[in-house]
Parts: sequence; C-alpha cells; structure tokens
Amino acid sequence: MSPVDPVALARDLLRCPSVTPAEAGALGLIERLLKQSGFAVHRVTFAEPGTAPVENLFARIGDTSPHLVFAGHTDVVPPGAAASWSHPPFAGEITDGTLYGRGAVDMKGAVACAIAAALEHPAPRAGKGSISLLITGDEEGIAVNGTVKLLQWAAERGERFDHCILGEPSNVAAIGDTIKVGRRGSLNGTLAVTGKQGHVAYPERADNPVRGLVTLMSALMAAPLDQGSVNFDASNLEFTSIDIGNPVVNLIPGEARARFNIRFNDCHSQISLRTLIEKRAAEAAGSRVRWHIAWEPSNADSFFTKPGPFLDLVVGAITEATGMTPKLSTSGGTSDARFIKDYCPVLEFGLVGTTMHQVDECTSLADLATLTAVYRTILDRYFG
Repeated sequence: MSPVDPVALARDLLRCPSVTPAEAGALGLIERLLKQSGFAVHRVTFAEPGTAPVENLFARIGDTSPHLVFAGHTDVVPPGAAASWSHPPFAGEITDGTLYGRGAVDMKGAVACAIAAALEHPAPRAGKGSISLLITGDEEGIAVNGTVKLLQWAAERGERFDHCILGEPSNVAAIGDTIKVGRRGSLNGTLAVTGKQGHVAYPERADNPVRGLVTLMSALMAAPLDQGSVNFDASNLEFTSIDIGNPVVNLIPGEARARFNIRFNDCHSQISLRTLIEKRAAEAAGSRVRWHIAWEPSNADSFFTKPGPFLDLVVGAITEATGMTPKLSTSGGTSDARFIKDYCPVLEFGLVGTTMHQVDECTSLADLATLTAVYRTILDRYFG
C-alpha cells in the first residue's frame, strides 16, 4: 500500500471550492481514495424542507472493536474578496513551506492528515479493530443536514463508535499545545420592546421603545452570568445587533429589537439559562416596559469529556510525536463534537487555528507532517 502524502491530498482538497454547503468534488476525491484502499464508503445526502441538500461521507475499514472514528468537514466559509488574498483562495499554492487556501486549517488540512494516517495503518486489515471516517459538508452552515444526521444514519445501520478524534484546529501556537476536551453551549435570542409610535416633536403622545430596550440591554449585560466552573470559563452574553427598522428621523418607532448570543458553561442548562435571563429582564423592566424574548432553537449544549484512559492515550501520543504536553481546553466556539459526544467520547485535536476564517488562511507543511505523525501514533497506541 503506497503512503499517502498529506500535503498533496490537502492541496487537492483546497482546490475544491466547497463553500458550505457545496461539495465541489471534495467528497468525491476522498471517496475514490478510500475505496482504492479497501474502505467501505457511503455517500449520504440529507435535506430539511427549505434547506439545500448536503452531501456527507461515511467510510469504514475493519469489522471488529475497538472502533476509532476520525471526524471532520470539507465545507468551508466563503473566502470574501479573492483580490484580498495574496494567494488565490482555491489554488492550493505553496510558498516558503506554507500551504495557502480556504480550509487549510479549518479543516481540510486535518482531514488530509487523518486520511493519510488511517490508510496506512495495518490494524483493521489484521482484524485488530476498525477505523472510520465521518466527513460532513454542513459544519460551517446551519449544521442540521450534516454530522447530526450522519450519526443517526450510522447508528440505525448498527455502527457503534468507541472513541472519536475530531480534527478541528485546536492548537493555539504550535502542534501539541492544546486539546479541546469540551465546548461551551450556544443560545440565541431576540429581545423585543414594544412602545407607541408617534411624532418626535410630541413625545408625550408616544412611548419610545428604544428607552426600554437600552434599559434591558444594560441590565442583561451588567452582572456576570456566573464565575465559571472547574472545567469552563465564565458564560457570557453579547448583543450582536440592534434593529429598529426606522428609515426617518422624525418618527418614534413602535418597536425595537436586539439580538444576542450566550456562550454558556456547565453551570446552566438551556432551560435554566432562559429562566435566568427572563427573570433579570423582568426585574429591570418593572411594570413600565413591555417586552418579550423570542428564543431560537439550539442544538449546542455544553459538554465535557471526562479524564480517562482514552484522554491519557491521546495526550501520550501527542507528547511522543511533538515533545509537548498539551493543555486541556474548553475554549472557543461550537463544533460538531456537540453531536458526537452523544455517541462516544470525543476529543478535538487538529492544526494551529491562527488563520482560520481569515484572508490568506494557511498552514505550514511541517505542521501537516507533524499532525499526521500524531494521528499515526494515536492509532499505534489505540490498537497497540
């Protein structure tokens, strides 16, 4: 079996303009490569009413336990103005030992490293376990037609995973410095205050909702939601937009709205958090301000992968391959790990995330080689 060059594979993937949810040939490329190496490959498409269909891929080699799955995504965020890039975002150009392109670190580079490590490993072919790849095209999008449904589909087929490595860009400055062992949850809401429309010259005949909105926003931002927990930083509420929809300056509006996002830790559930926010709003509003909060459905709860043999194995493999002892972190935004944790313990370890979602997203060729070495060492220890 010929070794797979993770750099060459990453370049090929970067040349597929798979802006979410477009597949753009990325999954087809992976499918062909895995089939040639003896993997059983399934391409599965999901779609919700009113949403674009999303193509996903599941592949497995081996039919015994233990069963380790590498998870990831090939969809990417839009590159913005291509003229702003020093290297075309979908050209996969290499300059001075650095690979440039949208998705280089988030996360086509890690997908390439996982495939390179998995294709060469002899354990599944010797009946000593199974390796799977679970690749979605919906992580950067609305995340309803990707990993969450692919996991359900796999479970209905009888697939059982023992552990998972998700290749999100976990490292801060160097490969080996950080493992993500959990994530905070995410909850969105819109605060609306109702007033009475009127002429600005006659405020006594109107009720300006902006005053009430500012009062409630200030109250919700004033006190911390918590002080953090053993495993997580403090939760935070951030207002992200104020929407009044008033095109003129001489009209007091009838309603004012403000959207907010809360990143919350394990001090809260979604229900308890909603109760807390509504209580604080009610206290600030009193009987004067008419308000309500429209909460958006959320599938992003906080989670934490507890210490144990699997974490010890991965930490040991990282130290062996890099000489570094990684920090255990729960920082950052949400990821598909929030779905995977319902099926098996999951850890996130990928490339350095400094340039993710930025113009001139890039990764060094040395980091691709190092990450592949880490994944190979994990597999060696896992099936050891």
